[in-house]
Amino acid sequence: MMKKQLIMEKALELFAKQGIESTSVQQITEHCGMSKGAFYLSFKSKDELIVALIDQFMIQITSDIDSVVRNTSKCDNLLYEFYYTTYHSFHKNADFVRMLIKEQMRSFSKNLLSKMHYYDQLMNQSIIFMIERIYGEEVKLVQYDLMYCIKGLMKTYSELLLFNSVPLDLHLLAQSLAEKTDLLAKHSTIPFLSKELFQVFRQPMTESVSKEKLIVLVEPLLEELEESIEKESLRLLKEQLNEPTLSRAIVKGLLENIRNHPQCKWIVLVLQEYFKF
Repeated sequence: MMKKQLIMEKALELFAKQGIESTSVQQITEHCGMSKGAFYLSFKSKDELIVALIDQFMIQITSDIDSVVRNTSKCDNLLYEFYYTTYHSFHKNADFVRMLIKEQMRSFSKNLLSKMHYYDQLMNQSIIFMIERIYGEEVKLVQYDLMYCIKGLMKTYSELLLFNSVPLDLHLLAQSLAEKTDLLAKHSTIPFLSKELFQVFRQPMTESVSKEKLIVLVEPLLEELEESIEKESLRLLKEQLNEPTLSRAIVKGLLENIRNHPQCKWIVLVLQEYFKF
């Protein structure tokens, strides 16, 4: 296991046990069996570690959802798969989410707010893509209203599950929300959000990743992957970052080659944003 990942996993154990505020860098390093110096080679501070944990959490959820939205073959089952994947991800990380909300994070840094806005925009893109796949021109007038309705359902039911001890049936929940969303899509006729108004509300994606940062993210992933089509595709994508020579069709094909690999789903999300797909 890489040192940085080890620190993150051990820190999560301590945060869950005694809270973020009550956990010191000294306690984290002792739990990891390393020196403070080794910690500060990976993270400048505990706050930077917390941001990295949130980053990891959001990357996992957004990449899982984007993968489902783009790869589910049958559109008549797509809403169910979307909601099931969303709540399955939240359920797996429920303790972490509760801990963050309970601690209130002391304050929200500009960097953290920027990251959350970035992931929110990625989520918007995935939901709009899903709506267009399922309904096409049928809901064009109300697709942005429908997107916010879907996000509202996601948020409300997430809070219900996080803060109430209720039996959790993910299958039933996904079915129920898929039905509600379908009813809204087929019977909504009065739009509030036009495309133009949505663009006014929509802020630029300020967390765009530079070519240099992307290469830094890709390199350790290349070292971890065994020789395969996915590894060769990722290697070619890295070369494309350094020196663009491939056509858009080939780049799109390379992204599709790695999209379903468990270790690559998150990097696909970032690469497709960089390459404007």
